[in-house]
Amino acid sequence: MEQDLSQYTNEELLIKYKHTKDITIKHELVMRYMNMVRSISIQMRDVYLSFAQVEDIVNEGVLTIMNGIEKFDPDMNVKFETYISKRIRGMIIDMARKQDWIPRSVRKNAKEMDNAVTELCNRLGRFPTPQETADHMNITLEKYRETLGKSNVYSVLSLDMVLEAGSDNKKMVQLPSINEDDQPEDHYLQEEFKEVLVSAINNLKENEQKVISLYYMDELNMKEIAQVMSVSEPRISQIHSNAIQKLRLYLTNFIDGK
Repeated sequence: MEQDLSQYTNEELLIKYKHTKDITIKHELVMRYMNMVRSISIQMRDVYLSFAQVEDIVNEGVLTIMNGIEKFDPDMNVKFETYISKRIRGMIIDMARKQDWIPRSVRKNAKEMDNAVTELCNRLGRFPTPQETADHMNITLEKYRETLGKSNVYSVLSLDMVLEAGSDNKKMVQLPSINEDDQPEDHYLQEEFKEVLVSAINNLKENEQKVISLYYMDELNMKEIAQVMSVSEPRISQIHSNAIQKLRLYLTNFIDGK
């Protein structure tokens, strides 16, 4: 007799699947999270549009969900939606890294811009304005904004790598216990990094905070954010790039102990 799974919540189905390994339950869970896969795939299409289609990413996302269902521990203090959303976003970013599709000139310009911002931060004791950065690089403000826009996706990938470095406690401190579950230092460092990230976001301008929130929390794409904030899509891209640049610098300094 076929089961009526509609009466169960997602959390209840996860627990039920862990106990039974019933493939029907797993299929139901995958179907319930299909909208999440498609939503994230559309939101992040700027990251992969040059080498993959939305449907390709959706298919990979389904595999990510199936794998995530097997690995997820219901006893962890995290919702499955949060867990699987992070895994899907990570899958897309990993695909972009493996493609190595970002032009060398974009990487070079982004690095030069980062170096200029870092130098000015050290000199001024604050984050420089776009005009100050442009002057330091001996380029026009228009050229600076154009370069910033082109490095937008590269900035997203770079921030992701900084976040990984910050959350990987083994890179930050030597932990004495073999059993990582028994390490109070592990929990402390994770909480400390979260506090630093929150502090970094709070130091952004109001429009930058809003773009970050809409992009990463509400998972809107640049076009949708532009509609919400009633400005052009290129302007949203510039605001996003500025915010990512500031966050990356702030977090990098924290990781490096500056």
